[in-house]
Amino acid sequence: MTLPFEVGVVVRDLELMERFYGEVFGCRAERRTRVPESVGVPAGLGGELTVVWLRVPSGGCVKLVLPRSVPVSARAETLPAGRLGLSYLTFHLDDIDAVVAALPAAGARPLSDPVVVRARGRRISFWSDPEGNVVEVVDERADIAGQDHSN
Repeated sequence: MTLPFEVGVVVRDLELMERFYGEVFGCRAERRTRVPESVGVPAGLGGELTVVWLRVPSGGCVKLVLPRSVPVSARAETLPAGRLGLSYLTFHLDDIDAVVAALPAAGARPLSDPVVVRARGRRISFWSDPEGNVVEVVDERADIAGQDHSN
């Protein structure tokens, strides 16, 4: 590979989703472009679209893709492991507490019960972003507060 990994997320509200990933995860818009239909159709993307590249602080990119025509909702109440294809984005953080606290105000809803789960020396939490995409946050430091989590 010559560059960090990128993932594309098709969205309905580009500004909302750019703000969500920026405010909650610190992703910053690096580039914005309009892909004309003359490129989008032959490339297999279906037509004209706008793409915003959000740089993830640790490297890599989340590309927000807004098609000119309204995308069909893939929002299913199926749990992430119960559907085929790309199921969720994972963000590895030093401390998930601040992010977990910010997620509800940013329009996300928890999918984990309890909201933060301790497993195998980590704390993890699954969320649905404002448009229903599943996001996992992981904190490798599960042993905070002197608790033993040696599963």
